[in-house]
Amino acid sequence: MATTAVPRKAEPTHPVGKRGHRSGKKWSRLQVILAWVAGVLVVLAVPGVILANKYWPYRYRNVKPLLESVLASKIEVKAYHRTYFPRPGFVATGLVMHRDSGAGLPPVGTAQDLIVQGSWLDLVTLRDRVQLVEVRGLHVVIPPVGSDANKADFPAGSSNDFAGPDMMVQRFHMINATLEIQRVGGGSYVYPISDLDIRNLQKNHAISYKVAMEDAMPSGHIASSGSFGPVLPTNLGNTALNGDFVFEPVKLSDLGKLQGTLSTKGHFDGTLASICGKVTADVPDFAVSTGRPTAISGSAQLTINGLNGDVVMNTVEVKTGATTVSVKGSVTGDHKVTNADIEVRQGRAQDLLRPFLTQRSPVVGAVSLRGHVVVSAAQGKETFLNRLRVDGSFDVPAEKLTDRNSQQQLASFSSRAQGAKADAEDEAAADAMSSVKGPATIRNGIISSSNLVFEVPGASANLNGTYNLWNDQVHLVGHISMQTDISHVTTGWKSMMLKPLAPFFKKKQAGAVFPIAVTGGPGNYKIGEDFLHDK
Repeated sequence: MATTAVPRKAEPTHPVGKRGHRSGKKWSRLQVILAWVAGVLVVLAVPGVILANKYWPYRYRNVKPLLESVLASKIEVKAYHRTYFPRPGFVATGLVMHRDSGAGLPPVGTAQDLIVQGSWLDLVTLRDRVQLVEVRGLHVVIPPVGSDANKADFPAGSSNDFAGPDMMVQRFHMINATLEIQRVGGGSYVYPISDLDIRNLQKNHAISYKVAMEDAMPSGHIASSGSFGPVLPTNLGNTALNGDFVFEPVKLSDLGKLQGTLSTKGHFDGTLASICGKVTADVPDFAVSTGRPTAISGSAQLTINGLNGDVVMNTVEVKTGATTVSVKGSVTGDHKVTNADIEVRQGRAQDLLRPFLTQRSPVVGAVSLRGHVVVSAAQGKETFLNRLRVDGSFDVPAEKLTDRNSQQQLASFSSRAQGAKADAEDEAAADAMSSVKGPATIRNGIISSSNLVFEVPGASANLNGTYNLWNDQVHLVGHISMQTDISHVTTGWKSMMLKPLAPFFKKKQAGAVFPIAVTGGPGNYKIGEDFLHDK
């Protein structure tokens, strides 16, 4: 039986949607909606662009007053372009900075690049602030203090220029800047500043900062962080500040004939005119001129005037070996002269002398001293020893000479001065000690004394003379008083020859009184009779 074919229902050419509508119509409507939205945006964007172009808050002419208040100068730029993404702002290059100075004066500074950035959120919410002002390659030149150019650039009352901007700058960042302060006699001090980061810069607000820079004199790296302000233009000295710092490694050779590498750190707070600082320091290899490297350490409490750089040393303690040196004084004046009172109680002579001497100290033993020290300002090629002046007194109650031959001579002389026999001299020599005390001055590297009292068991001497810190040479002459007669100052046939002369050197009930000299240098110090000297 034949079957009849049933025709198949034709497949729809387009998929049917949920409700039987063709999805092609749905996409067409979506496209219409998107096109409509795009059109609206275009219509709105055209006047928006026009308005943004006209009222763009980060236009150079709008931000220029802000930058001039931040940099405390009038600014000119060679090139400028706006930035929109990721943040709105602008970039300027070839900056030149001028103070409100007279005609003909050079610019106070230049900079390679200036970047200003805001945020779209601040722009939409109409918040009046700038997120970032970044200056790269800034070079500021300060004319010599007291010069006409300096007075023109920074006249009385110009501290108002440094009070900060009215608009908040969340971050002010300087990279690879240079501060150059010209010197009165020529040349300049140069302070490279690799990074300075200031937060919340605004008038009547305190800022926080971090800085990494190099010192000019003496050279060394400074890292510091803390807070400063708010700046008080009418009373700048009362501006508050605090922070911490590390200053290392510091080359003491920049300060004349001092040698060694200093590491120091500390904390400071107070006001700009009265900064209280607590400092600790270490120098593992301190020396003066060609002296022997000596480890020293110290601590200090200082008061610093940030307006003129004067320093008051309230308490300073420096330790070398087993000896502590206490110092109080000041570093003041336009050319910074040091005045200090120094005291050592129960120190050791070798600790104090070691940094000054090329060879080992000629004496060892306890020492006490007091003195007033003046270090004049550096001028020309003057060395530290040329600039050093000391007036004081010292007492070494029980010293020994470090040179073996000299010590044996001294001990032998001491035993004879007491009338000891020759066979007892060796035993006395082992324990013989001397003492020395008197006033002393230092001028141009020469220690001088006019009434130096030197004593050993059995004898005492009153000496005048010098000790040369440049070459370690000593020259002292005077008179010595002995318990016994003059024949005991020597031995053998010399003693026999001097025996008849004993009555001529005897004074009243004392033993002999005769001239003596202390001379020589390292390894060749000599203590002996000096019948020929005139003093």
